[in-house]
Amino acid sequence: MATLLDKIKKGFNAAREYNTLDFFPLRKSLSGYQAENLGGDLRAGLNVALLAFPQGMAYALIAGLPIEYGVYGSAIAATVAPIFAKSPLITMGPTNATSVMLLSAFASLGIVGADMLGMVPLLIFLVGFFILLGAYFKVANLVQYISRSVITGYITAAAFLIISNQIPKSLGLELESKGATFYESIILSVQSIGSVDWSTVIVSVLTVFLFIFLNKRYKRLPNVAICLVAISILTEWVVKPAYLAVSGHEAQVLFLSGINAADWSFRAPEFSLRNIQTLASPALAIALLCILEGISIGKSLAARTGARLDANQAMFSIGMANIGCAFFSGMPASGSLTRSSLSASSGGRTVLASFISGMVVFVGVFTLGPLTAFIPQSALAVLVVAIGFSLINKHTIRVVTMTTKSDAIVFGLTFATGLIMPLDTAIYIGVGTSIVLFLKKVAQPEMVEYTFKDDGQLAQMDQSERRTNPEVSIVHVEGELFFGAADLFRDQMRRICEEPNLRIVVLKMRNAHHMDATGVMALDELLRYINEKGRYLILSEVKADMLRVLKKSGLSEKIEERNIFTDEPSNPTLSTAKALKRAKEHLGDTEADVSIYVDPVRDKQKKAKPS
Repeated sequence: MATLLDKIKKGFNAAREYNTLDFFPLRKSLSGYQAENLGGDLRAGLNVALLAFPQGMAYALIAGLPIEYGVYGSAIAATVAPIFAKSPLITMGPTNATSVMLLSAFASLGIVGADMLGMVPLLIFLVGFFILLGAYFKVANLVQYISRSVITGYITAAAFLIISNQIPKSLGLELESKGATFYESIILSVQSIGSVDWSTVIVSVLTVFLFIFLNKRYKRLPNVAICLVAISILTEWVVKPAYLAVSGHEAQVLFLSGINAADWSFRAPEFSLRNIQTLASPALAIALLCILEGISIGKSLAARTGARLDANQAMFSIGMANIGCAFFSGMPASGSLTRSSLSASSGGRTVLASFISGMVVFVGVFTLGPLTAFIPQSALAVLVVAIGFSLINKHTIRVVTMTTKSDAIVFGLTFATGLIMPLDTAIYIGVGTSIVLFLKKVAQPEMVEYTFKDDGQLAQMDQSERRTNPEVSIVHVEGELFFGAADLFRDQMRRICEEPNLRIVVLKMRNAHHMDATGVMALDELLRYINEKGRYLILSEVKADMLRVLKKSGLSEKIEERNIFTDEPSNPTLSTAKALKRAKEHLGDTEADVSIYVDPVRDKQKKAKPS
C-alpha cells in the first residue's frame, strides 16, 4: 500500500513539475542530451532552414515589409524559442496568418513606409508581452473555447487578402496604394489593370508552371528555394534577352532588394503611450493568433507522436521568441505547421534541431543575402499566391458550414467581415458571435407537461385538459442555470405557477448545472413569487455543489432545509420520493394529481437510445 501511495505521490509531483513554468529549460535539455539524437537534429535543422529562408521572404512580402525582416525573424525565432521550450514539437518563425494580420493592421491604421517600419518593433514587443502574460497566468487551455468556425473563417478571409495583394505584383501593376482589405485590393487592382507589364507576366507564368511541376514530381525537395533560384537564372539569361529581341524594349521586371546583413543590428522598440494605445488592439489579435497556431500545431504533432506538450511552456517560448524579434528587426513569430512537420519528419528529436535551423539561416543571411537582388518580385509573389490558395481548406469549410446553423453563421460572418474590414476586427467579431450563439443555445430551456392518465401510464397532457384537483407538479430542470439562462428559467416557471389549481412545485435539480449568483437571485425571485401565489416549493435531487451554493447564498434558509432533498446516486428516485412524501405532508389528506415537465428534445433522445 505504501509503495502504491509513493508512486501516486511521485506521479502527482511529476505532473505538477511538468506544468510549472520553467524560465530556462535549455539547461535540462542540454544536460540530458544524447549523442544519438545529433544526426536527426542536424538533418532536421538543415532541411527546415532551406524552407525557412524563402518562406521568411514570402511572409515579409505578405506583411508589406522588406524581405530581410522575414529572414531575420525566421533566424531569431528559431534560435530564441528553444532556449525556453521543453518540447521540440513546435518550430517558430513568421507565418502567413500573422503576416497578413500585420499587413491588415497597419493598412487599416493608415500607417505606411518609414512610420510603419518604426512601429513594427513595438507591435511585436506587445505581441510577445501579451503572450507572456497569458503564459504566466496559465491561460493556454482557454483557447479551446474559441470556435474552429472562427479560425476557419479568419484563415479563409486571410487567404483571399494574401492572393489579392500579390496578384498586382505578379502582373506588374502600378497601384496608387495598398489595400487594407480584400475588397479594397480588388478595387485598386481593377482600377490599375491598364498598367500590366507583359515581361512580368511572362516571369509569373514560368514560375507557376515550374512550381506545379516540382510539387507534382518532387514533393520532398525544397521546391520554393529551387523555384526561386531557377526563375532568377531564367529571367536574367532567357526572359530579358528574349523580350528585348521580340519587343525591342527592355523588360520592366522588378527585383527584390538585396539583403545586406552587415546593417543588421540591435534595435529597441520606441515606447510611447500614444503608440501603445494605437497598437494594443492589433497586437492582442496577433497574440491570440500566435497562441492558437502554436498550441494547435503542438497538440496535433503530440497526438501523432505520443509525446507530451506543456501548453503554457509553449506559450512562454512563443512570447520570448517575439520579444527577441522585436529587438532585432524580425516579424511576429508563431508555430509554423510546415516547418514543425518537416522537422519531425526529418528526424528532429530535441529543441536543438530548431536552434540549428536558426543558425543555418543566420549563416545564409550573410552568405546568400546579396544574391536575393536577382530574385524577381513577381516570382516570389506567385509563390505567395500559392501559399494563399493552400490556406483555403475545402473540407474544413464544408464541415463548419454544413454541421450546424450556428457554425455556418459564425464562419460566414467572420469570413465576410474579413473581406471588407481589417482582420483583427473580423476575428473579434467572430469570437463574439460564437460566444453569443453558444449562450443563446444553452440558455433556452423548454418544458412540456406530462401527467398520469387513468390507466397509470405517463403521457403528454393535451392543452385542452384542465386540472380539477389540487396537484403536485414535478419539473425536470435540465441544463445550465448560469446568468444567461437564469431569467428564462424563472419566467417559464412563473408561467407554470400561474395555473389556478397548482399547490406544490417540486424541482428536480440533478441535471441542473453551474448555478451562479444570477441563477440564485432568479430562484430567490421565483420563491417569492410562488409564496405570493400561495404555492409551495420543494427541491429534490440537489447535488453537493448546488447545495453548497444555496447555503453560501443563504437561499437554503429561505427554502427551508426540510424542503431540500439531496441527490442519492445509488438510488436515483429516492430523493424525489422523499420530496413527494414531503408534498403529501404539506397537503394533508388531499388527493393530488402528479404532472411532470421535461425537455421534449432530451426526452426524444432518451427514448431513441437502445436499452
